[in-house]
Amino acid sequence: MDAMDANAPARGHRRTAAPGPHRTAFCTIVPPHVLDKLSHAEDASLADPARRTLEHDALQRTRRRITTVRGIPAARAAAPSDKPRRTIYDAQHKTTLPGSKVRGEGDQAGADASVNRAYDGLGATFELFLKAYGRRSVDDSGLPLNASVHYSEDYNNAFWDGEQMVFGDGDGEVFLDFTIPIDVMAHELTHGVTQYTANLEYFGQSGALNESMSDVFGSLVKQHALGQSAEEADWLIGAGLLTERVTGVALRSLKAPGTAYDDDVLGKDPQPGTMDDYVRTSRDNGGVHINSGIPNHAFYLAATALGGHAWERAGQIWYDVLTGGDLASDAEFADFAQLTVAAAHARYGEGEEQAAVREAWTQVGITDLRAHASAR
Repeated sequence: MDAMDANAPARGHRRTAAPGPHRTAFCTIVPPHVLDKLSHAEDASLADPARRTLEHDALQRTRRRITTVRGIPAARAAAPSDKPRRTIYDAQHKTTLPGSKVRGEGDQAGADASVNRAYDGLGATFELFLKAYGRRSVDDSGLPLNASVHYSEDYNNAFWDGEQMVFGDGDGEVFLDFTIPIDVMAHELTHGVTQYTANLEYFGQSGALNESMSDVFGSLVKQHALGQSAEEADWLIGAGLLTERVTGVALRSLKAPGTAYDDDVLGKDPQPGTMDDYVRTSRDNGGVHINSGIPNHAFYLAATALGGHAWERAGQIWYDVLTGGDLASDAEFADFAQLTVAAAHARYGEGEEQAAVREAWTQVGITDLRAHASAR
């Protein structure tokens, strides 16, 4: 993988994403490059589950592309409400979705910890988007939140398939149950929010922005649920997911991209934190899980510079851009950065918010920050 020239010109703001069918890219929390590295381990107990997960995910991506081309019927949503409508299913280690219903909205917690965690995580995500941004569910129209747990055998991933959340139990060797980290659930559900708003293409820089939006709001859901300030947060994605045998703390770090893990089997976290180390690759849809470290770090820098609760000012600016209608579906980092500067000015004026956002992008190597005139 070669580093891209950091001085290469970034495209300016281009077309506004036109209304149309929502893309439903198959989005997983564990990147293909991590599973690929694991699949080459000498220990079969590590390699075999990773290989099966890779094969499964590749098939699902192909099916999703075919379905997207054919068109997916719009999901029926309930009337917008301030209450979530959650349904949790047990896939019983099979791959037929959704599985058997085990808990509905308002039902008491049962003995299955995975079911309870999924139910609570969906609720925490709904609550952050509602209380912080006035958004009612993924589509802002009361879309029911469905999730399936205990998916497949030793499945080392979790994903949003365009309609629902799905969680594997992990192999117990490298990964634990994927319902454990609340930010994993929030990350995947935010792919749904992006699907219904900016509809960012899942390739290259727009795909990395898609992934970054999920990491940003995944972290914000965890911070909101824990009542943490920007200074108190760990800024990790997937903390608690790795087993004790892995040398690492999480899948990704917004605070310090490239430091989440450094393991003999998994390899070293490849995320860059600035454009100096931008990775050009044909893998992983053009490195969407890798280069997302750059906008991730920009958000961390802006949020910690402003202090307080990160979901308030910094999160509001990012949300304004994601949902405002001016972000093109093929946007690059510079496009998004320009719009965040404009959004900060539109909401807060020429104050510390705009200065913090501008400085954050400058620190990660995005310096073309002319605010787009039409940004609201």
